[in-house]
Amino acid sequence: MSTVGKQTTSISQAVKPSVDPHALSLSGYVIDRVYGPDSAEARDYVTNVGEPGQFPYTRGIHPGMYRDRLWTMRQFAGFGNADDTNKRFKYLLQAAHGTSANTGLSTAFDLPTLMGRDSDDPLSAGEVGRCGVAIDTIEDMHRLYADIPIDHVTVSQTINGPAAIIWAMYLAMARQRGFDWNRLGGTLQNDILKEFHAQNEFIYPPEASTKLVIDTIEFQTQHVPRWNSVSISGYHIREAGSTATQELAFTLRDGMEYVEWCIRRGLDVDEFAPRLSFFFNSHNEFFEEICKLRAARRIWAQMMRERYKAKNPRSWLLRTHVQTAGCSLTEQQPYNNIIRVAYQAMAGVLGGCQSLHTDSMDETLGLPTEQAVTIALRTQQILAHETGVTRTADPLGGSYYVEALTDQMEKDALEIIHEIDDMGGVIGGITRGYFRRSIAEASYRFGQEMERGERLIVGVNAYVDENEQRDVEILQITHKIETDQVKQLAEFKKRRDAAKVKGALDRIREAARNDENVMPSLIDGAESNCTLGEMVQAMADVFGRYSGGPEW
Repeated sequence: MSTVGKQTTSISQAVKPSVDPHALSLSGYVIDRVYGPDSAEARDYVTNVGEPGQFPYTRGIHPGMYRDRLWTMRQFAGFGNADDTNKRFKYLLQAAHGTSANTGLSTAFDLPTLMGRDSDDPLSAGEVGRCGVAIDTIEDMHRLYADIPIDHVTVSQTINGPAAIIWAMYLAMARQRGFDWNRLGGTLQNDILKEFHAQNEFIYPPEASTKLVIDTIEFQTQHVPRWNSVSISGYHIREAGSTATQELAFTLRDGMEYVEWCIRRGLDVDEFAPRLSFFFNSHNEFFEEICKLRAARRIWAQMMRERYKAKNPRSWLLRTHVQTAGCSLTEQQPYNNIIRVAYQAMAGVLGGCQSLHTDSMDETLGLPTEQAVTIALRTQQILAHETGVTRTADPLGGSYYVEALTDQMEKDALEIIHEIDDMGGVIGGITRGYFRRSIAEASYRFGQEMERGERLIVGVNAYVDENEQRDVEILQITHKIETDQVKQLAEFKKRRDAAKVKGALDRIREAARNDENVMPSLIDGAESNCTLGEMVQAMADVFGRYSGGPEW
């Protein structure tokens, strides 16, 4: 086993320019890039692990991991109207103080936008701007990212059902501002399959919905090379109550479903697979979360190389964003959430994530305040710059516990994946109600364990403060946000060319009806000043709307 290097004589000597500061601990010890077993017995135990940056990437997708580049610190933001969220974006970028050049923005949309409805839709009443930002038009998109250099800041958009339309608006906005699509970097969540498993924000039937995801993957491959067209998401599966292993298996099998649909479309796996990305939850069970990410990389690499015959090593890489577990946060003793988030963030980093969002401690009470968001960002910065966890790749690699748990989670996840295969794939599992039933059963077991006191949650069923008084500031969203947004939308509709709008919507229907890639027509629709709801309905005229299968 490699040993910690010789201690330097002083901290001041340790940080001379001739010494790589990433190789030094706070006490001045020289830290090796990676530690591994040297005994034959230990080597046999971890035969499937390999080195960081080498197949099957159990220990990380890059040889040096965070020694070479920190993870992206991507804070989630979105509330009120586009101007409100734009101010929060600028605040977050300023709070980074340039210490992390790869800081990114992550956009939360309100419920009407997530469901593909305009702010003036009767079903949107009372929800506009409440849980995210309201986006109805390309003008909203311009205001959302006003004065932000989107060719230098990566942008994540957490939206699924109408994801193709929101992305079309973004690309149209970028083109109108003179940005070259080749320079745009970011991620569209766009994972509709998990909506049928867990989150319910779907619009069209599963087959049509998946077809739209493949359209975006194809369009990205041809026109927006630095963009991640889908973020295959286990996060919401876990938030709905799944186990870590179910999250692992369902997420990877969803990713495999998209790969299979792309191949049937005629796409070369090595052209689109390098831009697929993932999104996992980091919950309270510290080592389990670390091992989940290690197992995910190994399974994905093996599946891509062996099952789908990808030859480009970049196609084998599982690149993942991690967010701390919103469902683990408690209304009781909310300051405890700061501690939970810190441990969950460290698990994500020790697991080898490429970007990270840390939840704000007040999110169970309302939208995050600036103070809470700042604490969440500082949590990442302290983790990156003060703890020393970035000094060596996969610092827990070789631990008998970590390797055994990684192996077990891989084995159990593969069994679930094969079970889904036997159903005919993910669509077959959706129609049978398999995913929802499995998640509901896991969530019920968790609740029973809490009730029996077998699982303790501090402040909820243990160490309860009967006299607790919460002095947490709550961010208030007034009804004026909705009335202003609706008024602004009405004015937008009066100014536009009605004939141009009608022609653009007809072209969207035609593309959907003829099974063409809808992205060009959606971009044309955005530039022709069609609204989100109008473009969603144009495709619904062809695909229909989905309310759930018979098992639901």
